[in-house]
Amino acid sequence: MISTDTLEQNTAFAKQESADFPLLADPTQQTANKYGVLKDYGGDLGKLANRWTFYIGPDGRITGIDKAVKPVSSGQDIVAKLKELKVPPKKP
Repeated sequence: MISTDTLEQNTAFAKQESADFPLLADPTQQTANKYGVLKDYGGDLGKLANRWTFYIGPDGRITGIDKAVKPVSSGQDIVAKLKELKVPPKKP
């Protein structure tokens, strides 16, 4: 997961949510800009990253993009998409 939040904010979020996956910080928004996910909300909000999921294959190519992420079901949606892409499950 990548966020335009600072490393400190991401670390706090990871601890709060007991995240067991890497969270990358992009406070300069350079990466978010390259992926085309920034949206300017104006005013105090300014530019924020859209909540999109990019599926990237072992060769580094994007194999899918979900632009309609629903936080309530995103975990299940990701699992379904990984199955569709024939990504083998992680071995224990």
